Amino acid sequence: MADKKAKDDTTQNMGKSFTLTDNQSGKQYNLPVIEGSTGPDVIDVRRLYADTDHFTYDPGFTSTGSCESKVTFIDGDKGILRYRGFDINDLAEHSDFMGICYLLLYGELPNKDQKKKFVHDVTYHTLLQEQISVFYQGFRRDSHPMAIMCGVVGALSAFYHDSTDINNPRHRMIASYRLIAKMPTIAAYAYKYSIGQPFVYPRNDLKYSENFLHMMYATPCEDYKVNPVLARAMDRILILHADHEQNASTSTVRLAGSSGANPFACIAAGIASLWGPAHGGANEAVLNMLEEIGSKDRIPEFIKRAKDKDDPFRLMGFGHRVYKNYDPRAKVMEHTCHEVLDELGVKDEPLLELAMELERIALEDEYFVAKKLYPNVDFYSGIIFRAMGIPTSMFTVLFAVARTVGWVAQWNEMIEDPSQKIGRPRQLYTGHTKRKYVPLHARV
Repeated sequence: MADKKAKDDTTQNMGKSFTLTDNQSGKQYNLPVIEGSTGPDVIDVRRLYADTDHFTYDPGFTSTGSCESKVTFIDGDKGILRYRGFDINDLAEHSDFMGICYLLLYGELPNKDQKKKFVHDVTYHTLLQEQISVFYQGFRRDSHPMAIMCGVVGALSAFYHDSTDINNPRHRMIASYRLIAKMPTIAAYAYKYSIGQPFVYPRNDLKYSENFLHMMYATPCEDYKVNPVLARAMDRILILHADHEQNASTSTVRLAGSSGANPFACIAAGIASLWGPAHGGANEAVLNMLEEIGSKDRIPEFIKRAKDKDDPFRLMGFGHRVYKNYDPRAKVMEHTCHEVLDELGVKDEPLLELAMELERIALEDEYFVAKKLYPNVDFYSGIIFRAMGIPTSMFTVLFAVARTVGWVAQWNEMIEDPSQKIGRPRQLYTGHTKRKYVPLHARV
């Protein structure tokens, strides 16, 4: 669909309507149709219940627009992903993650002065309140890092309650900066805690991705020099995962935020939603699948199983819920993947060799090509993380680090939306009708 003329104001009723006919009474209802700047129009059903005494039924909300947004646009059929109108491939190629953070928060790419100030302001929020390091000791050493992330991020409001007034624009800005800045520190601390190493404090002289890798791998015993190829790869991964429209975790953040909850609680809710294997845990599932396959000579067996409708096995990392074409992020990730493998000289890692062979077969196999089951961003990111020595349990944590800015941008947009209401989905009730209470002594 061609782009429509962009509008700077809120959505407008363009005079179109959708006619709904009640087959029993013959009565007709005209529902307004609202145009967006790009993508399909939407039918405004806000008065549907009041006018017809009926709700819509849409499990998973796959055909329901829950909000108006100017942040991210996706066209799954054409394989399009844009942040604030900019194509994801252009952004991943020419920008860094801090530039993308500014874009998502403020709607425009920063100039040099704006970028410099923004980077400075975020960087000087990377340090955690020292008592938070004690908070980690309440977790078992073998706790999943995502469990730690949920707990620690949710507790931030107890340490930074000076930025929890959601009606104060300055509070919202400070909370947004704090979340973007502190998430890599929280994530790196979770990793260090799990392996019994001391925490490494953030350094203000390092860039965002460099700082994260330094906190992950440095120790007090020796200096750690960040590989620029790996830092750039990490930066691209963060860019590609920064936002993805109204997905499960973003919708969770918005729903939690609609009640007036503080931003730290909302982001913790988003992290909990992201943890699921059908969402942020997909790249972790890719590695688990590769371990299950085990060796290249078993690939044909699993390809055959993937084609069998009666077999529950599915190839993880292929195809996408939204993209019915090639995942636009996967093209960038594939290039980055091979850059990382070449830089690290990875040639005899069995799991990575297995992944590359599986990629080759899937791209050539008629079944997968016909169904457009191309390798997606999760397939390649899992391979990159594996090559960089990042444990599987940390994969979804890195997703959370990247997605925080998207959550924050969407949360801010929701708070500033005058039409925003507390989320309250309805239901189709299929349980018992009214029943008479029977006293305990009379029950059979």
